[in-house]
Amino acid sequence: MGTAMFLKLRLGCEICAETADGREALKLAESTQPDVAVMDLDLPGLNGLDVTRQIRRLLPDTEVVVLSGEDSEDTTQRAFEAGAKAFVLKVNATKYLAEAVQTVGEHRFYLTPKAHESLHLQKAAKPIPPQASLTHDLTSRERETIQLLAEGKSNKEVARTLGISVKTVETHRATIMRKLKLAGLSDLVRYAIRHKIIHA
Repeated sequence: MGTAMFLKLRLGCEICAETADGREALKLAESTQPDVAVMDLDLPGLNGLDVTRQIRRLLPDTEVVVLSGEDSEDTTQRAFEAGAKAFVLKVNATKYLAEAVQTVGEHRFYLTPKAHESLHLQKAAKPIPPQASLTHDLTSRERETIQLLAEGKSNKEVARTLGISVKTVETHRATIMRKLKLAGLSDLVRYAIRHKIIHA
């Protein structure tokens, strides 16, 4: 059973839209302005964390529940930093997702026991090394450019996807390399995987 059908049957939710593409998810959120968006982190085109950031910036009344297949303290932390109000593992979706959506729809945080443990461990962990925090110095457009390049798209394909010129893409690419101190595309791909911008 799909996520949308599960929520419709369990909560009687009205499903505004569904998509498996990050950029399309952002467009649909802007057009439908849902009360709650259930966001898969592993999306092509624009990853779930960046979609979450932009939804929270553009639609402050829309809350986000992150649905993830990855079980790590770092992923949980990044999801909440991006603006999510709940983090649910896919393997636990039938147990926690409906309650998470209902709680978040009331503009309250929802923490599963695992998410609560992850955040507690994250607080007790050592500070994130400077290299790991460099992502915060990137603009949303630069993060989009990283994802598309790391997914194997050419400068021309990135330009077409983002609706900008090839020269602008080249400028973004050079700025990204400088900011992140990367030498080439292979370094960019490794960085994107390490920082959960794309998944290996």
